[in-house]
Amino acid sequence: MSALSRIGRFAPSPTGPLHFGSLVSALASYLDIRQHGGRWLVRIEDIDPPREISGASATILQQLQAHGLHWDGNVLYQSERLPSYLEALDQLKQKDLIYYCQCNRPRMQRLGGIYDSQCRYLQLTAKDHAIRLNVGDRVPTKGGIEGEIEREDAAYLSFTDQILGHYQQCLRAEVGDFVLRRRDGLFSYQLAVVVDDQYQGITHIMRGSDLLDSTPRQIYLQQCLGYSQPEYAHLPVAINPDGQKLSKQNHAAALVPGDEAHNLFTALVWLQQEPPAALAKQSITEILDWGIKHWSLAKIPGTLEMAAPQEF
Repeated sequence: MSALSRIGRFAPSPTGPLHFGSLVSALASYLDIRQHGGRWLVRIEDIDPPREISGASATILQQLQAHGLHWDGNVLYQSERLPSYLEALDQLKQKDLIYYCQCNRPRMQRLGGIYDSQCRYLQLTAKDHAIRLNVGDRVPTKGGIEGEIEREDAAYLSFTDQILGHYQQCLRAEVGDFVLRRRDGLFSYQLAVVVDDQYQGITHIMRGSDLLDSTPRQIYLQQCLGYSQPEYAHLPVAINPDGQKLSKQNHAAALVPGDEAHNLFTALVWLQQEPPAALAKQSITEILDWGIKHWSLAKIPGTLEMAAPQEF
């Protein structure tokens, strides 16, 4: 793969300003792509209005700029991509891979979150119903011709993560038929991220390990839609002293304006890139230049979680 064909992205949801955990993901993706001379894109995943905070998108973009993480091209907003998600659902419908579901949250909780396909053969209509992907029936063959394959084989996904190594999941046993559009009409993360990664030509995805178990679902959906599969790398998630992921839900502190150089240096240390102590006193540009030149995926621990620096 040529450097110019390497494309990565940072895709935050506007649920609040960036914190240390989100900065780590953005920085790692940025350094990895820049070291290879590729393009780094930013996408705002704003398709869940009940969770979003007014002004958060602008704040996130300002924080990225302040940290010297300048993206290529225009920012893509998922809220402007809804027709593309409908088109993808139509493609899946034509392949008889989706169906309507009337099951509610309490029932899913009783099932332990693993759907039992109860609604698959009920022939429900669209009104007030979710849309689920039928896991493991048909996917395109390598030759691009759709054909029948064994259900259990089709529902079993594995891939090689660039940090964590081999990962596998049986979709039917561990997930079940999963939602692509919710009962309230909002599109699922799984559908939108797959459609937009294909649209933007994303070749390399670096993100937190909290999304690791979503990757097989996304790969399966890519297969169903005839999309290409990116390379994946899942970083350790930064956790607080209580063992919780740094997130707005867990009251993670927003990055403090004016501390950008310190934040970048601390993130490099946390990612175990071993920056020299003298770099801590340098400018944002010098820190990023060093990070690009010395970036090493091999130094990142192959673990799901790591304690965040105490100050964060």
